[in-house]
Amino acid sequence: MPTTPEMSMDMTTVGDPGLLDTLQHEVAVFARRAEQTRLGGVGQVRNTMDRAAYLLLNRLDKEGPMGVKALAASMGIDSSTVTRQVAPLVDSGLVKRTSHPEDGRAVVLQLSPRGAARLEEVRSSRRALMAELTHDWAPEEREEFCTLLTRFNRALSARTVQAVPSVEQPPAS
Repeated sequence: MPTTPEMSMDMTTVGDPGLLDTLQHEVAVFARRAEQTRLGGVGQVRNTMDRAAYLLLNRLDKEGPMGVKALAASMGIDSSTVTRQVAPLVDSGLVKRTSHPEDGRAVVLQLSPRGAARLEEVRSSRRALMAELTHDWAPEEREEFCTLLTRFNRALSARTVQAVPSVEQPPAS
């Protein structure tokens, strides 16, 4: 596997090994706790929407109707995964499948009114959870945490894209 300059760098020289150990441990704990609760929010809505459904509905809400391939590309996942994950959302009436306006053979997915209402319930519940968990944080701390977490997620996403195996070309003779 070819290495990039970033990958060939001795990672222990990037920072304090003790701090990096603490960081990796806290990320692992966060991932476990987030999965356990699904960051489900508070009240009756708690734990009632899985991560995949939330992310799909949120993407359709933010970007509007789109085909399976476009949705998969925008989320950085495989089309077959989107197809599998969206099926129960269609069955439950949260997402509508319609014909593409310009190409009737293509299918477009869009958030239904029921899906939009359900998504807002979940968002509201999750906002309440975030407010509860950070109630004693200064607004600047919340903003800094959001900035750093966004940056961390973007770095993870970029690394995932880079990690996709490519077909290596044999050396030229």
